[in-house]
Amino acid sequence: MRIVAGQWRGRKLIVPAGDTTRPTADRTRETLFSMLVSRLGDFEGLAVADLFAGSGALGLEALSRGAATCLFVEQDAAAIRAIRSNIANLQAQSQCDVRACSVLSLGKPTAALDLVFLDPPYATGAGDVALDKLARLGWIGPQTWISLETAMNESPTLKGFTVEAERKVGKARITLAKLSA
Repeated sequence: MRIVAGQWRGRKLIVPAGDTTRPTADRTRETLFSMLVSRLGDFEGLAVADLFAGSGALGLEALSRGAATCLFVEQDAAAIRAIRSNIANLQAQSQCDVRACSVLSLGKPTAALDLVFLDPPYATGAGDVALDKLARLGWIGPQTWISLETAMNESPTLKGFTVEAERKVGKARITLAKLSA
């Protein structure tokens, strides 16, 4: 697995051993970031979160493309080690906050984020539950873009959100959404 674009383009990422995590395929990441670039223009200065982070590939890709900061949230110990190793290899520690916890245990933020990536285990509904809680706590504001990856045949409910775009890529469905007005 490699960073697709930006300052770290082509740099290899460590993926957690075992089958506990399911890294987002390079092709799926390329499609996702193409969808985001067409809506955001660029990532300069964005505050990003990579939730259910796995290897941290989504957040690191955003940082490579100019995001200012990224919060990585993951519970799996092997995944946390991979995230920390990837951050160290890219010398990005000053831009990163790694939290070894459940997404649902996050407290109130200091400000809403600009972009939130969620790549929960497929067919669990965890993304819908996390989005609801994050919106109520203030992590997600009117300007926040949401990227939710689910299984291709899974249809997220996203109550309180407006789906802006959806694509099926390989075994995945990418849904981009924002808070409903």
